[in-house]
Amino acid sequence: MAKYLDPKADIVFKKIFTNHPHLLISFLNAVLPLPPERPIVSIEYLPAESVPEIPVFKRTVADVKCKDKLGRVFIVEMQIDWTDIFKQRLLFGASQAIVKQLHQGQVYQLLQPVYGLGIIADIIDKLDPEWYHHYRLVKNGEGREDVIEHLQLIFIELPKFKPHSREEKQLRLLWLRFLKEVNEQTSEIPTELLDIPEIHEAAELTRQSAYTDAELEVYEQYWDSVRTEKSLLQGRYDEGQAEGEAKGLAKGLAQGLAKGLAQGKQEGINETTKAMAKALKQQGVALSVIETVTSLSRQEIEEL
Repeated sequence: MAKYLDPKADIVFKKIFTNHPHLLISFLNAVLPLPPERPIVSIEYLPAESVPEIPVFKRTVADVKCKDKLGRVFIVEMQIDWTDIFKQRLLFGASQAIVKQLHQGQVYQLLQPVYGLGIIADIIDKLDPEWYHHYRLVKNGEGREDVIEHLQLIFIELPKFKPHSREEKQLRLLWLRFLKEVNEQTSEIPTELLDIPEIHEAAELTRQSAYTDAELEVYEQYWDSVRTEKSLLQGRYDEGQAEGEAKGLAKGLAQGLAKGLAQGKQEGINETTKAMAKALKQQGVALSVIETVTSLSRQEIEEL
């Protein structure tokens, strides 16, 4: 029985998509919102840019960068866990790719679109059922849609992704099923996936037998780092939650105490005012005068 590795792991993801450009082309053409008349035909791999490291998550992002013959740039990141910082990280990398297209003296008309693709093995927003999120620059207002196509970000949430049926043959769905469903518990890959030659080839590259002992050790280290980073993140979350609860309790006590003191002080003032009004009333001072002096109502004075 064949054993498979999870294609979401750094070493497997890069073996599939970095070493085999035709597989990356098939995948990008399937999942990106590209104009139908302008598919990716060929690509050239680009060196990875230096992007800021995300605290805690240092090893759980696999990235691939390339451009096609039209000059369009594609940045692909496989992200195991999600924090909002990932969105800024992908935006930063895509923005760098925009800026570095032009050399000194070149005109802006030469700029080509940059697509940043984040494949997330986690949930971004639990309240939003959508799994495909496409960001681009669009003019606000009614009327004709005016879009700047040069910077686009796409985030795909694999846990939310569910094809309507197993019979669906759309290439996008089949590639995403491959990324979501294949892992170390997989003993047999569905026929509908293997019917696609590129996905069949990618599946072969996830076989454990395709890796050396050294590569398998790197694979295990990767998942160890994922577990460690998850634990650290959860620990920080729990610590922050406990600290927040403690601060909330302290704030509540302080507010309660302040409110109690203010209420007690006001009650004291009210009693003093009533005593003064009562004394003036006993001395025969007109009620209208007492009202003016004490700010008590006529009814309050009469009841004293």
